[in-house]
Amino acid sequence: MPLSHDEITRFLKSVHPYDALPQDALDELVQQIEVREVDADGSIYQLGKALPGVFVIYEGQVEITDENGAVVSHLGLRNSFGERGLLKDGKAATHARAHTPSVLIVLPPDLVKNLIDGHDVVSKFFDRTRGGRSGPQSLATSAIDILMARDPATCPPDTPVQDAAQIMRDRHISSLCVTEDEKLLGIATLRDISGKFVAESMPADTAVSAIMTTNPITLSPTDIGSDVLHVMMERGIGHIPISEAGRLVGIVTQTDLTRYQAVNSAELVGRIARANTADEMATVTAEIPQLLVQLVAGGNRHEIVTRLITDIADTATRRLLALAEAELGAPPVPYLWLACGSQGRQEQTGVSDQDNCLMLDDSVTENDMAYFAELAKFVSDGLDTCGYFYCPGDMMATNPRWCQPVRVWRDYFKGWIDRPNPEAQMLASVMFDLRPIGGNFDLFTDLQSETLANASANSIFVAHMISNSLKHTPPLGLLRGFATIRSGEHRNTLDLKHNGVVPVVDLARIYSLQGQLTEANTRARLSAAEAAGVLSATGARDLLDAYDLIAETRLEHQARLVKVGDAPDNYLPPADLSDFERSHLRNAFVVIKTMQSAVGHGKGMLG
Repeated sequence: MPLSHDEITRFLKSVHPYDALPQDALDELVQQIEVREVDADGSIYQLGKALPGVFVIYEGQVEITDENGAVVSHLGLRNSFGERGLLKDGKAATHARAHTPSVLIVLPPDLVKNLIDGHDVVSKFFDRTRGGRSGPQSLATSAIDILMARDPATCPPDTPVQDAAQIMRDRHISSLCVTEDEKLLGIATLRDISGKFVAESMPADTAVSAIMTTNPITLSPTDIGSDVLHVMMERGIGHIPISEAGRLVGIVTQTDLTRYQAVNSAELVGRIARANTADEMATVTAEIPQLLVQLVAGGNRHEIVTRLITDIADTATRRLLALAEAELGAPPVPYLWLACGSQGRQEQTGVSDQDNCLMLDDSVTENDMAYFAELAKFVSDGLDTCGYFYCPGDMMATNPRWCQPVRVWRDYFKGWIDRPNPEAQMLASVMFDLRPIGGNFDLFTDLQSETLANASANSIFVAHMISNSLKHTPPLGLLRGFATIRSGEHRNTLDLKHNGVVPVVDLARIYSLQGQLTEANTRARLSAAEAAGVLSATGARDLLDAYDLIAETRLEHQARLVKVGDAPDNYLPPADLSDFERSHLRNAFVVIKTMQSAVGHGKGMLG
């Protein structure tokens, strides 16, 4: 059906982002577009073929399918498609066919490029990434590489303390890194000199090795400022050496941080680290919702927000462990407290329960178990007091099943891998997100590497895990709509956790198993999967962009609830979103469904 200039103009004025173009730009656009008519079941484009441009549906319905023939989207009037492949490499990323007789408006590639370059509203519309949410360059979000002092002052371990003091005086510094053959052995500070050398009247020829702190905690240049603040607050120290590949590359001190403004998350960590009761901690964790609002309002990326919030939970856990030991006495054998779930992945938001377990040294006896039962109860009760409510599924260290020697944990994982029944799949999904929080980390290292090797080598187990990972699907409805919850308290909303974030978390876990990757964080797993060749660069980029958009939409929703005095949740009414936001969110869901289809058909990589 031929369309007149006026008909096309009126139509495009009803389609975003073209409705926001100046009239002269719109007139020029109309002169360059092409109108295509496609019969029912007619092919519009095929996967991997060059695209003639971006399509907008003037009339009819279009079905989008992936490489496996799975339908990922039904599109209708005013919907556009083809832009993802066009802007990526010019080739179709899916198949498209007319579901009914259709009339399509086609914007040629050069026209699309000129519109993006010349009009911010179009550029923003076609930017499927996180847009401008780069976040403020505050201390908390700045990389340590920016904060640290490079080439820190060093001395060998046999340096006399008096000589070390003179070096500090002459260089106007308060610490020296003690090294030997470029290896960091320790750190000596002015406080060490006054508190040990002077206070204890040590001999004049005392070597600096006698007063230094050995094996000091270090951070990496790629860590962030909040890591520095949290370690300093929790450990009560003022100097942190920075190492890379085992080599000392810098140091961060409290003096280095004076030009930055401390953020609330560090203050909360410090207050928790000094608290003497769970009730005292609860007064601090009660401020987390407001911290969430401030971090989101400040434009911080979602992985920064969830990391800072998780750091608070980690500190509370470690402080409760210390208080438990103070009350119960020293543990009879070494132990390790681990978190799983969102805390294990460092992805906690404003809504979090507790998922944890205890691994005990194999020397533990039956008589020792009473101690660890008391320790688990003390910590779990304390976390509940702090707002980390008890796990509804009882995945906690207070459950005797999840408070066991390492040998039992080894049998658990072996059994889940060898006999992947539905319960085993569920438990493995939870336990493969374990992250050590407090205690002897060595108890987990060998078990983790051994389990990942066994799991990745068992194709039946991996197949069952893949099947389990596909149970949570994106909420895609027909004709560009969403499949909202149909009944109950959350009727007509989207569950951004179980139908948005969780599908990506599950996919990342599968890639992690396939690549024997030790990362627990979802973004870190996706990046590591790309580096390991488990996931293609294109697949990783698409999935990361989709995940980022959904995760940030979720945090923004929670922040809005907190601001109006409501408790944060994961249930978003689509009506709260603009047409622009709905379009981007739905495209993110389409990406996830496409990736799920690829994994479900045995294709771990998506090109």
